[in-house]
Amino acid sequence: MAFEQCNRLRSLFSGFNKPWFIAGGWAIDLFVGEETREHKDIEIAIFRNDQIILKEHLQDWKFKKVCTGEFQIWRDELLELPVHEVHAVNKKNGDHLEILLNESNENHWIFRRDLRISYPVHLLFRYTENSIPFLSPEIVLLYKAKNTREKDHQDFMRVKDLLDEDQKLWLKKALELHAPEHKWLQHLQRKG
Repeated sequence: MAFEQCNRLRSLFSGFNKPWFIAGGWAIDLFVGEETREHKDIEIAIFRNDQIILKEHLQDWKFKKVCTGEFQIWRDELLELPVHEVHAVNKKNGDHLEILLNESNENHWIFRRDLRISYPVHLLFRYTENSIPFLSPEIVLLYKAKNTREKDHQDFMRVKDLLDEDQKLWLKKALELHAPEHKWLQHLQRKG
């Protein structure tokens, strides 16, 4: 079944009353509407303020935080920057999940790598026809701009012409601030 992993997450997060959304390469595929490549993992994003509620929701899971590239047990402490990545394993079935903590204020998502860059929270994520939430592709691409791998470039090339003008303009401005030499900027120039 297409997007089987994503559908399982939708079930897992039923009853979680805070925003969550699929991130990374899966978000790109959900935006495109088809699985375009193999994915080694699945990532979800939540707002940092909701981390303890998430941990309570996933009671059958073990959690490790990533601190300077190393896994450490995440007990009950509130995770602050620079910690932004948590890995979880279901104690019953062994399922793995990567959780990315996102910065926000009341109305805006804030890019943790460059606090000058923000985005309205109400536009941050979208839904598939069967209600799977995913991170908007322009945000995913901004994250993928750091240490761009071949699969990241392929994701960009796959969606760049599907972005509307507002999405392209926002991504262009964000890249000009954060990665002014990035090769994707040449593809985001206005035509005509």
